[in-house]
Amino acid sequence: MSEKTVLIIDDDPHIREILEDYLKFEGFSVLAAEDTEKGYQLLSSHAADILILDIMLPDEDGWEFCQRIRPEFKLPIIFLSAKDESTDKITGLELGADDYISKPFSPREVVARIKAVLRRYQQGEESSARLEFGDLVINKEEHYIKYKGEAIELTPKEFSLLWHLAQNPKKVFRRENLLKAVWGYDYFGDVRTVDTHIKSLRQKLGEAAAAVETVWGVGYKFEAKKLED
Repeated sequence: MSEKTVLIIDDDPHIREILEDYLKFEGFSVLAAEDTEKGYQLLSSHAADILILDIMLPDEDGWEFCQRIRPEFKLPIIFLSAKDESTDKITGLELGADDYISKPFSPREVVARIKAVLRRYQQGEESSARLEFGDLVINKEEHYIKYKGEAIELTPKEFSLLWHLAQNPKKVFRRENLLKAVWGYDYFGDVRTVDTHIKSLRQKLGEAAAAVETVWGVGYKFEAKKLED
């Protein structure tokens, strides 16, 4: 993996310093900001590959900042938080985060998680970039979906969820497997975030939503035949 740039947004100078030291030792280039205003400026002027984002920040909380930048920047995001409640983890994942790390943490664990998330993104980029099922076209390289020639706007996580299902038509996925595959998240027993994204995905797909089937008591699958009849 070529040198990657990590942007850290955290108002604790000690955390910024220790993560910067560990990441540079591992061959990463590092950018750091103490608030979201400076963080946004760095995102706009540098090609960061991944964002490490604290939730409790002085000018804007991490949840709001994540929602604000998602339409503009497609880089993976890992949340840092002093909170360890499962509801906070679910909130982060539903907002499009790729991982969630609770404080206090081991800097080595953070580095390992960063590498894992970047590997998943790289593997995804190297896979086949276009799928077609009747009138539904999913183009991963250009990140668009069209049904009967009309574009459908999805969030990054909704897109990844549909892509994962569509890459494996007819295969039934349990919710915990989808959570791990799409979010790269260790399963802790609450998979409501998958159901939330499936519901939103179906609403946006309209007629094409028929292909995203619920397998009661198990999970979900993509049934391409529903689009080709």
